[in-house]
Amino acid sequence: MEQLSSLLLLLFASHLPLAVTDSALTSEGVAVVQRAEPIPALKELTATTFVDSLSRLYDAIGLQKYDLSFDAFKYGMTGYLSLLHEDKLNDKGLLTIIDFTKSSSLKRFYTIDLKNLAVKFHTYVSHGKNTGDVMAKSFSNTIHSNQSSLGFYVTAETYVGSKGYSLKLDGMEKGYNDKLRERAVVMHNADYVSENWIKKYGRLGRSQGCPALPKSISKKIIDTIKNRTAIFAYYNDSAYLSTSSYLNPENLFGPVLATSHAGY
Repeated sequence: MEQLSSLLLLLFASHLPLAVTDSALTSEGVAVVQRAEPIPALKELTATTFVDSLSRLYDAIGLQKYDLSFDAFKYGMTGYLSLLHEDKLNDKGLLTIIDFTKSSSLKRFYTIDLKNLAVKFHTYVSHGKNTGDVMAKSFSNTIHSNQSSLGFYVTAETYVGSKGYSLKLDGMEKGYNDKLRERAVVMHNADYVSENWIKKYGRLGRSQGCPALPKSISKKIIDTIKNRTAIFAYYNDSAYLSTSSYLNPENLFGPVLATSHAGY
């Protein structure tokens, strides 16, 4: 619990009270930081104050202008905090969200720098050919399904293979994505993940389940997020959202936040 308390202080107490608006700029263009109400102590957190804190963080990063839904961010942050509390992540403070509720013709890959309150990458990403056409609809953890997998992954080592410079991924959730290694689902670049492909076909090309990235930026992204950072593959699937242990506030805070499971 001490580690989690320190984490919350880092993310919430240090970051959320800082609010910079256009009206807070000096004539020289220097931002004047305005301090808001402090975050409640850990023992005072409730499901409501936790979500309120995430809302402030969402606003501080400016995620609305990137068209990332608050729900995707809220769930992503809940799992990120759980993974960090389990010591499964490094200390870079990076959370990547793939928002599969969006069309493949839209940028739906987000890497968020929680320490610097910034979006480091916002780009296109593919889904599996049996997951859907323009829109992702079906997900699987089954070998040879050629479908994308939902849930939380942790990035691992890089290698050079048939798809070029690639990043191995470990699925954290049994039944949803724990067969990523067995399925050889990795992050790599692809010609079919490009605006030219979208102009020609009305959507991105599709993979065998891998989250493929544009060639121009793939290596930079992989080198940034490799070696134990979090990826959250999000979709508004009620079965997943209600059963994932990483999305259960009780597992994160104990009985304090056990007022609900999904939909908190």
